[in-house]
Amino acid sequence: MTAHLVHAIGPAVLKELRSTDDAGRRMVPVTDDEGGAPLRCCLRRSRPGERVALVSYAPLRRWAAGTGVDPGAYDEQGPVFVHAEECDGPAGDGPPFDGAHRVVRRYSAEGRILGGRLVEPGDLEAAFAQAFADPAVEFVQVRAVEYGCFLYEVRGG
Repeated sequence: MTAHLVHAIGPAVLKELRSTDDAGRRMVPVTDDEGGAPLRCCLRRSRPGERVALVSYAPLRRWAAGTGVDPGAYDEQGPVFVHAEECDGPAGDGPPFDGAHRVVRRYSAEGRILGGRLVEPGDLEAAFAQAFADPAVEFVQVRAVEYGCFLYEVRGG
């Protein structure tokens, strides 16, 4: 079991994104014929035949709005896959999407990037422990290396 709290995109935010995403666009559902899309709603890969959507998501902007912090220039949005309809959310132990290189990006309570680290497959827990050993780290984002896409947020446990 992970000692860190992994956060998928929450149900209330997903409901908003399925209507209008963070870029102001309407969701366009598609059937994923091949499967394999990293779903940020349930933190697993899609299965062939599932209905998914690629939406624009601004994780730091949404976090900042809930905390009263101004993300400033660190505000960014990018594409994320979600189920086109409501799903059961995450299930399972350990960090999701741990089978490939990842970037763990550290953030302060002011929403500023404190640094990032390229992580080898299977080493996410060690990277989380290292990040949260720094008392200035409020949370981390796990991101894909290939495109820099947000995968999920992690908080200390």
